[in-house]
Amino acid sequence: MLKKTRLTRQEPELDITSFMSLMIVLVPVLLMMMVFSHITILELKLPSDIKEMSATPNDELKNLELLIGEKKMALYYPQGALLKTIPATPDGKHDYKLLIQSLKEVKFLLNENGIEKKDINLLLAPATEYQTIVTVMDSVRSYEAVVAASLVDAELFPDVSLLDAPTDLLAHINNDEEAQ
Repeated sequence: MLKKTRLTRQEPELDITSFMSLMIVLVPVLLMMMVFSHITILELKLPSDIKEMSATPNDELKNLELLIGEKKMALYYPQGALLKTIPATPDGKHDYKLLIQSLKEVKFLLNENGIEKKDINLLLAPATEYQTIVTVMDSVRSYEAVVAASLVDAELFPDVSLLDAPTDLLAHINNDEEAQ
C-alpha cells in the first residue's frame, strides 16, 4: 500500500524590514516639512460706519487712521485731524521704521490720556500694492521690543480695518508730494 505523505504547510514569514526603513526615513522628513509649511492668517475687522461715528461725539468712537499714499503715509486721530506725515525714504519707498516709531508715540500718548485703543483704519489708495498693504498691516499690529534680555512682540494696534481713502485726503497728500 501506498502511504500518503502529508505535506506540512509553513506560514511564510513577513519581512517588514524594508517598510520599517522607509518609515524611519519618511516620518522625520514629513515632520520637518510640517514646520516649514506654517500658514499665517491675518484677521481683518469690518470698519464701523464712519458717518454714524462722526455724528456721535463720544471719545471711544474716534478712529485712528493711516492714509497710505504712493510715497507718503499720514496718521490721523480723530478722523481728518492730521497727527503726523511720514515721508518716504531717500530711495522713494515707504518708511516703515518711522511708521512704527510714530505709532508707538501715538499709543503712548493715548495711554497717557486714559484711552485704550486697539483698532486702526488703513485708508488705501486704489493703486496700493498688495505687498505694501501686508507690510503696513504687519507694522501696525506689533513691534519687536526687548524685555528682560529677550525679544518679544509688543502690541500696537492689532485690530486692522481696510477702507478706501477719501479722494480729498489723497489729493492733499499727493499735492504735498508734488510740491517737494
